[in-house]
Amino acid sequence: MFSSAHVPRIAITGGTGFVGRHLANRYPEDRVVLASRRNGVDVTDIDSLTRAFEGCDVVAHFAGINREIGTQTFQRVHVEGTAAVIEAAQRAGVRKVILLSFLRARPGTRSGYHQSKWEAEELIRASGLDYTILKAGMIYGRGDHLVDHLSRTVQTLPLFASVGWHEKPIAPIAVEELVDVAVAAIDGRLTRSTVAVRGGETLMLSDAVRRVTATVGRRVWVIPAPIVFHYVLAQLAEWTMRVPLLAKAQAMMLAEGVVDAAPPADELPDDLAPVGRFDTAAIRAALPDAGRFGFADLRGRG
Repeated sequence: MFSSAHVPRIAITGGTGFVGRHLANRYPEDRVVLASRRNGVDVTDIDSLTRAFEGCDVVAHFAGINREIGTQTFQRVHVEGTAAVIEAAQRAGVRKVILLSFLRARPGTRSGYHQSKWEAEELIRASGLDYTILKAGMIYGRGDHLVDHLSRTVQTLPLFASVGWHEKPIAPIAVEELVDVAVAAIDGRLTRSTVAVRGGETLMLSDAVRRVTATVGRRVWVIPAPIVFHYVLAQLAEWTMRVPLLAKAQAMMLAEGVVDAAPPADELPDDLAPVGRFDTAAIRAALPDAGRFGFADLRGRG
């Protein structure tokens, strides 16, 4: 454990991203190093990572993508990036690495996202460093993709297609509760462990849509649609949108449900297990400014 008199110094890859920003806000500015492309640190550049990690106690490796664009591939960002983070952490004398993975990251799927996240987990487990792997489910909060996209979708068109003829459940987790777990790991808990991190309530995506819709004061018609429809929609969105309404990896997530870890992972201790519900208050706190999808959301526009 870090002593109460010592606030750890933390490097966060993907530190300007959604979860990274929330974690950084928990600590004094002078105790956080943001290692991200926006700050000139390439996640595969071992030398620049080593310089960023110097003097840090912990690295929170939160860099990740949900679709591939140009050289930003799953292999490069998730696998090669994690290998570089490990070597840089070892060079810099970092005590622990915390990896943000996905609840159902595993080998043998058709998804490069799932496969590459799993390979990143395996690299961390074999690194010889202390580690905590957070296999997180669907994360929501201000600046997310879940509530942001759902709210803007129903404000654009009062129609939502549920994924598959037989919906699978989700257990959304508030980013604040995920960060609580990350902070506990930074403080020395969850040593050399891979833990499932899911929200305190399980529900169907269509129910989540209806709750978001009610919160923004709209009505929506929910209709079932085959999974192939969502894969086609996701591919079109990846081709045309700056931030896709739906990515192919996300379509697979929703098709199989986001509740159970695959392969099974450790459960969190009772005092760290998220309990928050996906209710009106939580949704309202996560809502973006009112608006709908438009031309500014297309690639090459805005």
